[in-house]
Amino acid sequence: MSNTPTPHISCKPGDFARTVLMPGDPLRAEFIANTFLEDARLVNNVRGIHGYTGFYKGKEVSVMASGMGIPSIGIYSYELFNFYGVDNIIRIGSAGMIQQDLKLRSVVAAMSAYSNSDYGAQFGFQGNLAPCASWKLLKAASDKAAELGVNMPVGPVYSSDCFYDESAPLGKLQKLGVLCVEMESYALYLNAARAGKHALALLTISDNPFTGEGLDSEQRQNTFTQMMEIALEIA
Repeated sequence: MSNTPTPHISCKPGDFARTVLMPGDPLRAEFIANTFLEDARLVNNVRGIHGYTGFYKGKEVSVMASGMGIPSIGIYSYELFNFYGVDNIIRIGSAGMIQQDLKLRSVVAAMSAYSNSDYGAQFGFQGNLAPCASWKLLKAASDKAAELGVNMPVGPVYSSDCFYDESAPLGKLQKLGVLCVEMESYALYLNAARAGKHALALLTISDNPFTGEGLDSEQRQNTFTQMMEIALEIA
């Protein structure tokens, strides 16, 4: 029995490019397709998770939303890597700053991902995992950011399983040099490692959990173009 289409992705093999940009928000996926891609076509809309394939400067590129959280990106990235022949997934998401020298709209690259999630237990390792980005993609993104004049810090991020976290871990993570908090990179990096594929998370700072400062949903959807351009240039 064929693994495609899946309950979550209605596409046929070949509908996705080898590289997929993956924002969390379906409307951000639509924005990227309409703003940056030529001849973009809608290839998936199951559960409102928009997926598009088109061309950026002559290269075929896909963009599809992941939804929110580790379980959601865990499903979509697993199916793209293992059923649809995708080699590279670049998460382009929002994050809350932990290091206070960052600013709203700063772009950071996740070299590794810490987490409070138990997602890694399925891989049979009895301990804590901190999966890493693909060096190939991380190096390319770092070089491209420098070329574009974007100051892009590189370091560990924290993928939380809880948006409202009673344990309040961010102060401790700040002392460990963790850059920011988000909710997806951990599962993406583990799925890529297990599949022998490549993954990278590029994140734009959307808020400061320590002060309450932040951008609204429309600003998050439509103004994170530096991160999008870096991802598209290395796709």
